[in-house]
Amino acid sequence: TVGGKVLLTIHFPHTSFMMGFLRDFNTSQSVIDIFEMLYVKLGRKLFEKIFPVILTDRGSEFSNPRMIEYTKDGILRTKVYYCDAGCPHQKGSIEVNHELIRRVLPKGVTFDNLTQEKIDIMMNHINSYSRLKLGNKTPFEAFEFSPRMVFTPPAPATSKKMAPPSAQPLPPPPPD
Repeated sequence: TVGGKVLLTIHFPHTSFMMGFLRDFNTSQSVIDIFEMLYVKLGRKLFEKIFPVILTDRGSEFSNPRMIEYTKDGILRTKVYYCDAGCPHQKGSIEVNHELIRRVLPKGVTFDNLTQEKIDIMMNHINSYSRLKLGNKTPFEAFEFSPRMVFTPPAPATSKKMAPPSAQPLPPPPPD
């Protein structure tokens, strides 16, 4: 929906783990605010470990990469890189995860009535969905959480074939 709430997704390709953040408007400042919040919550060392690079498209919400890359104090915390125009395969695995979001929130559905809590529930469902490419682990299992939130790469899958999305449908979100 033009002008309404929008979703920022952050995807970790090696684990298929994805975070979602509801934003009131599709502005570069709203994206900067989310990365600043993550930096403060995670701390410098962990943020830099988890986000050494951010790969994104050339959407207007990423039009101020310097404010994402650097803290307010001028400390480099990450590097932002853009995919080439017309090359969606450069970030194809996030598009697969976006299809899972579209099962819950079909294209054209307004996000204006959503809350961050509802987005968190949806993302928990998506991250609880086992993936053949992760050796039948879920993104939660592949992305090891601890008090330090250490990234652990998944074990290699036994088969390179990925199950079609319809093979294991996502459970519907819980009722209000």
